[in-house]
Amino acid sequence: MIDTISPWKASLTLAEHSIIAYVLSIAGLALFAFFVKSWVSRNEVTSRYRDGVYAAMGVTGIAFLSYLLLVVEFAIGYVQKGQLWVPNSNAILSWAARYFDWTVTVPLLVIELLAVATLAGAEVTRLRFVGVGAAILMISTGYIGGVVIDEGQNIGALWIWGIISGVFMLILYFLVIYVIVRGNRDLPGTAAAVTLRNAGILLLITWMAYPVVFGLQGWGHGGAVTTWMQVVLSVADIIAKVGFGAMIHKVAKIRSAMDIVEGIDTLPEAVWISSEKLSDSTALTVPGVTPAGGHAGQR
Repeated sequence: MIDTISPWKASLTLAEHSIIAYVLSIAGLALFAFFVKSWVSRNEVTSRYRDGVYAAMGVTGIAFLSYLLLVVEFAIGYVQKGQLWVPNSNAILSWAARYFDWTVTVPLLVIELLAVATLAGAEVTRLRFVGVGAAILMISTGYIGGVVIDEGQNIGALWIWGIISGVFMLILYFLVIYVIVRGNRDLPGTAAAVTLRNAGILLLITWMAYPVVFGLQGWGHGGAVTTWMQVVLSVADIIAKVGFGAMIHKVAKIRSAMDIVEGIDTLPEAVWISSEKLSDSTALTVPGVTPAGGHAGQR
């Protein structure tokens, strides 16, 4: 039974159309900016934590491409008729493309978090497998209920598949909380533990925006609700991908500096955060070779 109206089927006023175009464009630009920042600063951390930087680049790079698709499909998915923008068959991709993005980027967020966590060996491998699997299942089951069945208009399917998706979301929440607790235990009183905790809390809070918006699809009708849904999702994407990524990068830099100070790793450049020098530059010492490149013992 058709019980609800999918957000991409609602007509928009001129103002609503302009607001959505604006937030989609700003979100895409913010994601691209952080991708560039991650690329140029990838060598600010040691190789031990660099997977977190690469994961952040994957998150923002893929999300940026997704927003390009969202903007294009939004532009061609509506036809202006008088004072309204009326959706056509392309409008669905101004929503469905978000699920394509999340199916890849949410697992990468899990990898990004675990890359700077205090876990190692078989434990981190096991948690990575569970986290990536739960993330993919969370998004894909939500996609089935929110888009696939009756083009998202069957409220029964929406809630059934939403509940199934929520089970996998709870698994992710337990994983993030476990990482935070372990970080506080293994790095007591350090800036790394505090930043890791804040990053995890930010992710947990931001992720709540997605089921809320998913639920709005079950009762919301009209362009105003559609506009709010697009705005909330775009802002949540910026926070969850850019804000979280910036915190993870900071954790990686702090932990890199800690390893350098303890003499268990090296980095050619000094580590700085907010104009504060955390560690000096170091060079990998090769037996038999001086730092200048000459053989040891030569004069």
